[in-house]
Amino acid sequence: MAQSSRHVSYVEATVPITIVMTVLCLILANAVTHARRPTTYIVGGEDGWDPVIPMDSWAQGKTFYAGDILEFKYDYQRFNMVVVNRTGYETCQANDGAEEYYSGDDKIQLHYGYNYFIGTYTPEDCTTGLKLAVNAL
Repeated sequence: MAQSSRHVSYVEATVPITIVMTVLCLILANAVTHARRPTTYIVGGEDGWDPVIPMDSWAQGKTFYAGDILEFKYDYQRFNMVVVNRTGYETCQANDGAEEYYSGDDKIQLHYGYNYFIGTYTPEDCTTGLKLAVNAL
């Protein structure tokens, strides 16, 4: 009886390896892009959202990412928090379409790029430092 020998071609051998490598690359890419979980920051630390400290100085040295959460804790009878655009931030006045929060414990998830926040019950609060601009990477 003659034995038949089957010759495996290069293409037949590399297709399964290519499929396995592609699947592994997709799994690895998914793991890398989802490896970081959002961080929650209490704005102002122990003092909270209060003009006791300038909020921009609180943010110095911190790196924020899109998806991170800023938690604004404050006395809702004295303060509020407004998400504004750059002009609103620079002028300390809420712009048209600004979102106002006033519960005393508000959580905002950061979007990619710049995010601006001001306190506006009294304009003096904003001009003395109750405002915050962060760049979410």
